[in-house]
Amino acid sequence: SWGFLWPLIETRKGDWFPSDVESSSMSGLQAYKVFIAVAMILGDGVYNFCKVFSRTLSGLFKQIRGEASWRNSLSREEEPPASPLTPKISYDDQRRTRFFLKDQIPSWFAGGGYVLIAAVSIAILPQMFDQLRWYYILVIYVFAPVLAFCNAYGAGLTDWSLASTYGKLAIFTIGAWAGSEHGGMLAGLAACGVMMNIVSTASDLTQDFKTGYLTLSSPKSMFVSQVIGTAMGCVVSPCVFLLFYKAFDDLGIPNSEYPAPFATVYRSMAKLGVEGVASLPRECLVLCYAFFGVAILVNIVKDSLPSKFGRFVPLPMAMAIH
Repeated sequence: SWGFLWPLIETRKGDWFPSDVESSSMSGLQAYKVFIAVAMILGDGVYNFCKVFSRTLSGLFKQIRGEASWRNSLSREEEPPASPLTPKISYDDQRRTRFFLKDQIPSWFAGGGYVLIAAVSIAILPQMFDQLRWYYILVIYVFAPVLAFCNAYGAGLTDWSLASTYGKLAIFTIGAWAGSEHGGMLAGLAACGVMMNIVSTASDLTQDFKTGYLTLSSPKSMFVSQVIGTAMGCVVSPCVFLLFYKAFDDLGIPNSEYPAPFATVYRSMAKLGVEGVASLPRECLVLCYAFFGVAILVNIVKDSLPSKFGRFVPLPMAMAIH
């Protein structure tokens, strides 16, 4: 991208986008950098989500048809029957798997907890931000699991959480939906906070579960620890913000001791989101569609090749964040 794509788009300055905009403006080259990366991340994440989901459905179908005996072999600490489609795993990994599955979090608890948190958010957040309607929050919680999977998958590959990227996506979608006449800028920024908290928690908790798996720790204890830490953050973070807000009169002002530079960037994105897709630079949306398809195509090629060749095919997620 830095060696070919951005310099090529830069040559279209004055044609595709104004030549007098700042480098950080979402009306210039920065828009291409952000949205093309978002498109590739979503393409890669959606492909892998569909792949994992299809394999999960296949596994559930086989289990329903009578292959539940595997759980009995785990409880007796016997080696599960080998499948010609799955490679033989080591004794240590088998032991970790048995230990980890013995203390699973029930599915009804996970699903019910998500629905409960969504209901609380729908009830409380519109009282805090009048512009953020309850149905905006409902839509966020409906689509958030897919994006949370994408973020957890990307964090596992790169050790880099892209929660802010999915937050930007919420800014543009909710901001454009609300419109400028109904406080779309504030609605988009508030929606960004909701989305970022969902997807970042997903990647953090997945990393904790992987740590628990490797260290033979209980997944329930890892989950409880995450809940305690998150609850503490709900109290500590606002207090720290109020401390800075009361102590420094120039907080957030450019060229001050604490300029908060990202505040200006996110405000610009919210303003752009309110104006809709038509405000994007020329050909930006077309390039996003193209790179979304490229990410899916690269994954198909990678999975179609034998492993000795497929490992040389680059990962679209890693390509996008660099």
